[in-house]
Amino acid sequence: MATKQLQSAPTPTRPKSTNGVINERKAGPGDTRIVVIVYGQGQEKIVAVFADVLGKPYRLAPGFSKVGSEDHGTVIGIAASDAKADVESRNRILMVAINAHCVNLGMPPDVDLSAASDYEFLYTETPFFRRDLSRFIAFTLGQISHHEALITKPRTYFISTTFPDVRTALSNLDILSVGSDAVELRVDLLKEPLSDGSFSNVPSLSYVGEQVMLLRQRTELPIIFTTRCNRENGRFPTDNPELVYQYLYRAIQWGCEYIDVEVWLPEEIRRKLFEQRGNSRIISAFHDLSGTFKWPSTQAQSIFEECKKYGDIVKMITVISSMSENYELEYFRSQIKANNPDGPPLSAVNMGQIGQLSRALNTVFSPITHPLLPIVAAPGQLSAAEINGALSTMGQLPKKNIYAIGSFRSTPQATFFEKCFNELGLPHNFASVDRGVRGSVEAFCLQPNFGGAYINPPLSASQPYIPILSDAARTIGSIDTIVVSPSSPSHFIGDNATWKGIRATLTRDFAPSAYKDRAAIILSSNGEDAASVIFALRSLNIGKIYTVGFKAQGPLASGVEPFTSIESVQRVDQPFAIISALPPDKSHLVQPLLRHFSNGKFGSGSNGIGNGGNGGKGKVFVDLANGPRKVDPLGVAEQTGWTAYGVADTSAFTTVETLRLLVGQNVPYSFVRLASGRGLY
Repeated sequence: MATKQLQSAPTPTRPKSTNGVINERKAGPGDTRIVVIVYGQGQEKIVAVFADVLGKPYRLAPGFSKVGSEDHGTVIGIAASDAKADVESRNRILMVAINAHCVNLGMPPDVDLSAASDYEFLYTETPFFRRDLSRFIAFTLGQISHHEALITKPRTYFISTTFPDVRTALSNLDILSVGSDAVELRVDLLKEPLSDGSFSNVPSLSYVGEQVMLLRQRTELPIIFTTRCNRENGRFPTDNPELVYQYLYRAIQWGCEYIDVEVWLPEEIRRKLFEQRGNSRIISAFHDLSGTFKWPSTQAQSIFEECKKYGDIVKMITVISSMSENYELEYFRSQIKANNPDGPPLSAVNMGQIGQLSRALNTVFSPITHPLLPIVAAPGQLSAAEINGALSTMGQLPKKNIYAIGSFRSTPQATFFEKCFNELGLPHNFASVDRGVRGSVEAFCLQPNFGGAYINPPLSASQPYIPILSDAARTIGSIDTIVVSPSSPSHFIGDNATWKGIRATLTRDFAPSAYKDRAAIILSSNGEDAASVIFALRSLNIGKIYTVGFKAQGPLASGVEPFTSIESVQRVDQPFAIISALPPDKSHLVQPLLRHFSNGKFGSGSNGIGNGGNGGKGKVFVDLANGPRKVDPLGVAEQTGWTAYGVADTSAFTTVETLRLLVGQNVPYSFVRLASGRGLY
């Protein structure tokens, strides 16, 4: 195993993003260096897919020395056999090197290439998961990041997997992760089988890398990469910190969103990892299993300060012997928060049954378990439902009435919300009600114990009883979610979740940068139905927007031009996206545009690794129509080479965002689609 990284960091600190969005609107530029993909034998096509996901052209080069500043805006592919000659001497300021290795060619990848590259993407050729590549490249280049959004949530949880092989968890992962904001891979609990029938004491990097790949292919949640040493009931040797470093650094290269770094590691290693973390975030962890640690002590304060030096989050875990120590922890937590207003946030719990109160009161990345897990990762761990139940009993999670107002009565979607509340152990009542006469929404809001509502069709943003609006709701001009202000239960906040559902759909198979300065076409019968689409596209720095069937008004009108004739359509360059907000009975009207701009040569590659290679011309079609229609435009779009999404995709993503707004809990997109079947949307 190579250890060259310890002597000199190969990767400069990359720019940080703000959840891929600035002020919840604009996608950040991220890492603007030239992307160089190192590919294996016979795998040239992976370069085309990377280029398509990024919305850029590509070319192949014989080596890093043949890449220059003139290649900005182009993805470069270099064969692994050629890359070995000059990967070490490349200009790291000019280019970012990604070793793309197909596991079907065998494992492990070339050790020297792995060590010398900035990042490493492991993938399977069949099946090929384009969305996994899209997430990987967007995250490692700093175009998206979950961290800034997560630390602003009132509570965050992560599920700690305890399987010796993640393959056994994949079938239940959608259910396991309900309520979780991240999933922890306990590397020290993995068991790599050996040829003699035994298991390796420490799983190899090859085995761990494949486990990370499999996990990321099946969940959109951030991954926490954790290694535990012997002294903390793990398997990694305490006397070999450089071995631990190799695994943690490789986790950064694999694009794991969080890296758990124990504070006992030498400071040089912790500092190196912090400097090399790129867009990953460091959880600086302290564990004391002796039972002698005391929260009201100078030792506790000094440990926090040491963890703080090289941590984006500080985690402190101890064993206690009396209930009063839970209250001592809460005082310590309050002091840390008061004395460190700029962070890093503290995640602190006491282990064992007697410490379960601290798990309920911890608000930052509380580790949770699930009944379907084979074992709990630590004594005293609770499920999300158990924590919510405890909070309700203590009065920390008061029972509220939450409404679906509008065309939801007796729909599968309303039933799904009720099931989510039950799965999460939330005490709230959920009711689907008709909109009724004018003023009825206000009447629901003014009822005692009102806890929020989602509304369809949306309300106009100019409601006197909703004095606070999100930037999105104000600009779009409509409210589809009403949230109770946490600081004042009598004040309501109007928000819009629909645009986030559309944006999440648009970036499922493409990086945010793919949309920058590209053209888009929106079809709609009116400007109100198109407003959230325009806002979502603007958040991705789209270029010119052309419209059919309406004329944009107000703050969204800038840069929007209506088509006025066939000639005006013919003058437009290839649009990157076409989005139809037409009603079902008119959705067929988009077909001529889909065919006109297809030309039969722009396949995006979303269905497999072999379909890329159009030089960043990949096209996206989204149909927002919900209901029976004369002709299926999605079928026409797919036949003419578009990456096509329907209302089931946008509605599932919108449901995820709505639940986050209303109850502050995360229900993964994959679970929404799993539970929805064909009838939900």
